[in-house]
Amino acid sequence: MVVSLSQGSMYYRLFQPRYVQFFGILKHKTLQCGCGIRWSSQTASAKKGATFGILFDIDGVIVRGRTLLPTALEAFHKLTDGRGNFRVPTVFVTNAGNTLRQQKAEQLSNWLGIEIHPDQVIMSHSPLKMFKQFQDKHCLISGQGPILEIATGLGFNKVTTIETMRSMFPMLDMVDHKRRIKVPCAFAQYFPKIEAVILFGEPVRWETNLQLMVDILMTGGQPSIVPNRLPYPHIPILACNMDLLWMSEASMPRFGHGCFLVCLEHLYKKISGKELKYTALIGKPSEITYHHAEHTVAKHARQIGLKENQIRRLYAIGWVPVPLHFTKGDNPETDIYGANLYNRYLQSKRANKKRKVTQLKAAQQVAIGSTSDSRFNVYEACGTAGSSVCEDLVIDDGVDVEPLGVDSCESILVQTGVFSDDSWDDNPQDLHHHGHRDFGLDPLLKKPTYMVKNVLTAIDHIFRKEEYR
Repeated sequence: MVVSLSQGSMYYRLFQPRYVQFFGILKHKTLQCGCGIRWSSQTASAKKGATFGILFDIDGVIVRGRTLLPTALEAFHKLTDGRGNFRVPTVFVTNAGNTLRQQKAEQLSNWLGIEIHPDQVIMSHSPLKMFKQFQDKHCLISGQGPILEIATGLGFNKVTTIETMRSMFPMLDMVDHKRRIKVPCAFAQYFPKIEAVILFGEPVRWETNLQLMVDILMTGGQPSIVPNRLPYPHIPILACNMDLLWMSEASMPRFGHGCFLVCLEHLYKKISGKELKYTALIGKPSEITYHHAEHTVAKHARQIGLKENQIRRLYAIGWVPVPLHFTKGDNPETDIYGANLYNRYLQSKRANKKRKVTQLKAAQQVAIGSTSDSRFNVYEACGTAGSSVCEDLVIDDGVDVEPLGVDSCESILVQTGVFSDDSWDDNPQDLHHHGHRDFGLDPLLKKPTYMVKNVLTAIDHIFRKEEYR
């Protein structure tokens, strides 16, 4: 029913629009009724702050190569107030791993004209700080850039680079005839055993890195000793950034760290006859990277004055970095796949949590008898019931019965890359898998929740969906 309000009617006088000025600056429309109550046109989300966080990829979303994309500045203007302070928890997630977070934050600040704190940047190697069991082990590290500084900044106290290893064992690197050193090092016998290998990103001299890593794996971390039998399982390997390809200013994709991993896996298996096993694969699309991103969003929410437990949704904005016809529909970049994979994990975890709470209630009922107290606290059930069921519920996969964090992680594909809308194919037989071998290809996970034109339209879409302004 449509009601027309004439100027002289009672309804018009009762709900007469008025303009109220706050602090002499901000004006917004209110409706005042006869009882003196003022109804503000501000939405509830605007009053309590954002209930969502945003995860940005950098390449293809904000910049292409070193060139800022046209809509990026306006998009970030909407995320900040007039003084450049963030209103929405914002985190940048990149698979780059050969630079420091501080350097990437400074680069982003220069591009966007606002201050980006290093804590807002997640590199492919950032989740390594959670692997404290390896921080006091002697680790061989591979990559390029300031990897020694990166490793020590992540808490690893005993690290050796490939170049140091080569200088200690010069007889191992023999591919390049011009670099061959025929005099062995006198201190090689005192070299401490390598206990783990950390791969930060693609190295410069692949032949040297591949040769020395295979030597380390096949000798149990002691390349100066010939073992009586192949040590297997081999020493732990932690690998960051699984991207097979990446897109720069070149017309075709470039080799990524994923290509190096393929070489290492096949060489080790060809020589040893055994499968190379990773202790951890870190970086997109790994769930552990998005789990780390969720905690980083919560931290940023606290820093901008929000309650971390009010963040209920994550939006991951990514792009397709190579022509889809080149990959037969698969997405070799991992933003969309990783976000959807983490969303599936969140839904599974939430369902599992509900099941465990139900089991806890059942265990409490069995242990102390029927109760009519509706105030029963399931979080105290384990201590009350003393049941083995409760013990299993607490220690199973490290999941307790504390409230969950975000409810979902939704993926948004921006079409600022090389994109073909007709390249999405539901037939798995037509897909060529560019992801890592340890991540199965699920066609449902490669499709974004939303597709938009660019990063600005992505922000507009999120604001409309969240009723936020």
